[in-house]
Amino acid sequence: MAARNQPMREALRKALHEEMVRDERVFVMGEEVGLWQGTHRVTRGFYDEFGARRVRDTPISEMAIAGAAVGAAMAGLRPVAELMTINFAFLALDAIVNHAAKIHYMFDGQFTVPAVFRAASGWGDQATATHSHTPEPIFAHFPGLYVGCPATPGDAYGMLKASIRDENPVLFTESIALYSKPGPVPDDDPDYVLPIGKGDIKREGSDVTIVTYARGVDWALDAAGRLEKDGIDCEVVDMRWLRPLDMDLVFESFRKTNRCVIVEESLPMYSFGSEIAAQIQEHCFDYMDAPVKRVTAMDVPLPYAKEIELMALPDVRKVIDAVKEIV
Repeated sequence: MAARNQPMREALRKALHEEMVRDERVFVMGEEVGLWQGTHRVTRGFYDEFGARRVRDTPISEMAIAGAAVGAAMAGLRPVAELMTINFAFLALDAIVNHAAKIHYMFDGQFTVPAVFRAASGWGDQATATHSHTPEPIFAHFPGLYVGCPATPGDAYGMLKASIRDENPVLFTESIALYSKPGPVPDDDPDYVLPIGKGDIKREGSDVTIVTYARGVDWALDAAGRLEKDGIDCEVVDMRWLRPLDMDLVFESFRKTNRCVIVEESLPMYSFGSEIAAQIQEHCFDYMDAPVKRVTAMDVPLPYAKEIELMALPDVRKVIDAVKEIV
């Protein structure tokens, strides 16, 4: 399959554009997605091409954006609602987790909510504590809502297309730190999609399994490359989706390596890492040669000061130290 390097924001733009061309029910809504062309420029040029009917600038109200998206999806459209950052998604929790995630179940299957809620997530380069959340695991807590977290442009492209085509609501998060990072994106197949709920082995190895997602994949791959020089062979498992969670992939890798480090940008309490570690203990206890280690952000609001902000976040050195501790 032909591919060319593109930054993640362009891969997302390509996926969204192709789906809007393919299906006239798909439309975009959110703050500044139209005339301003999107805060992160994912909707650049869309307003001129598709017009105000399908590229809808909204009031500055996340609850209104998400609520309108739920109603539009129930009525037969396929909205892609952009929340400028996931920090503001807390204002839309009722619409996303109390309505979008539950309507299909509560109406006994008579309605579906094929809505996608896109949100930039994670470290914002001194954006302060209230603008630097990585709370995807909170949303993954709720059955009925899919949660996708791509780590590469190619994954972002295939996962977003799959999300738009699916009949279920999807929270689709995009790491701010990865928007400009380039990678190969399929260039000749508008029907290229990646299956929802399936992870990916980003690097094969035999000594330790590193389980991660989104920006954590970069830290894990960098750490694996450096650890290889010390004779430690790491396998990197990119979950891609926090719900559905591809635990079969994790179990298969862990039964081979017998050791695991979990890497996430989010906070440590009640976290993605807690769930992965618990399931490994429940299902693979006889294969464990060492305790499961976790690398997370520190359990504090993210500081503003640059040096302290970086200190509070995961990094390559912390991943390396965790691996060496159990190998």
